[in-house]
Amino acid sequence: MTQAKRTWWSRLCEGSYRASTRRLVREIETEAPQVYSEILQDLETPLESAFERELAQHLDHGGYRAFVPAETLLPAMRQRFGLDEVRVAEPGLASRLRGTCNACPVAGHCWRALRHGAEVDECRGFCPNAEALEREQLAC
Repeated sequence: MTQAKRTWWSRLCEGSYRASTRRLVREIETEAPQVYSEILQDLETPLESAFERELAQHLDHGGYRAFVPAETLLPAMRQRFGLDEVRVAEPGLASRLRGTCNACPVAGHCWRALRHGAEVDECRGFCPNAEALEREQLAC
């Protein structure tokens, strides 16, 4: 009987935590956009895994009013491909890269992968800018 109580209690607690984490992410974005932006811009500080997962899912569903993916994710992605800022500063290329990054359908996946040190091979599999970055890398 004690085991059964623990099981339903654990499920209830986990479900409540998941629901509150999702709500917390939305509330931070809405009520504290600067804090939300700062959390997303920081690719180094460890986060609790469920909170990090919710942030990533929220980003993948367009939840980044106070966050510009190209300002945080593109520089990190560019570094993964071994490119310095000057190399991709040509106005037309820079504009295309930023536009693609800001419209990325997997911004959350990218954010989480970069936080966990994804290497170039992994990034090629999801980044819509990978082909352009790779062309620039080969042109070096």
